[in-house]
Amino acid sequence: MKMWRIPLDADRIETPHGELHIIKDRCKGCAFCVEYCPKDVLEMSEEFNVKGYHPPKVMKEADCVNCRLCEMLCPEFAIFCTKKEAETVSES
Repeated sequence: MKMWRIPLDADRIETPHGELHIIKDRCKGCAFCVEYCPKDVLEMSEEFNVKGYHPPKVMKEADCVNCRLCEMLCPEFAIFCTKKEAETVSES
C-alpha cells in the first residue's frame, strides 16, 4: 500500500512487524486471509493438506505489519500472527 503523503512523525513512529503461523491441517482453503491482507503477504500454495485443500503460504514475511486481519477473518482459526520483536544492537 503506497501512501499519497508522508506523515509528519514518520521518523519517530516504528512500524510493527509480525510473524505469521499457519496450521495447514486446519485450513479449508477459503482464501479469505489471502484476499483481504492489506500488504499481500500471503498466497495460496500448490500443496495439499490432509483435508485435500490448498492452504496459504507466506510469501513476503517482512511486509507483515501485525494487523491481525487474517487472524480475525479465518473461520477455522488456522492462522495467527505474533509480534516480531525488533532486534536490538548491543554496544560492547
